[in-house]
Amino acid sequence: MQTISTPSAPAAIGPYSQGKIAGGFLFSAGQIPLIPESMEMVTGSIEEQTRRALQNLDAVLAAAETTWDRVVKTTVFLTDLADFAAFNAVYGMHLGEAKPARSTVQVAALPKGAKVEIELIAEV
Repeated sequence: MQTISTPSAPAAIGPYSQGKIAGGFLFSAGQIPLIPESMEMVTGSIEEQTRRALQNLDAVLAAAETTWDRVVKTTVFLTDLADFAAFNAVYGMHLGEAKPARSTVQVAALPKGAKVEIELIAEV
């Protein structure tokens, strides 16, 4: 098993890693819209927060030497399902032709007041 760690994604804010590679797959930690350099939250719209969370996952994928085309599953946590359409528009543009399986659920709250958190599983 290999631990993934990159300064291009936010450092873990608890006892976990950004990702683990096991059995030929990357399992990422959930990414919220933290700016890696400052560890400050993007506090704007769901679109802005989604873009930052996806950029953080871009960095984890790159550190694991894989891409969105190899992502098999994402799980999305939203604090308000009314944000689903706006989230989905940004997600779809960012992923392009990559269309992993996905679950999206509404949760009561996310760390640091985030509106969105995304985790993934990808082939490496």
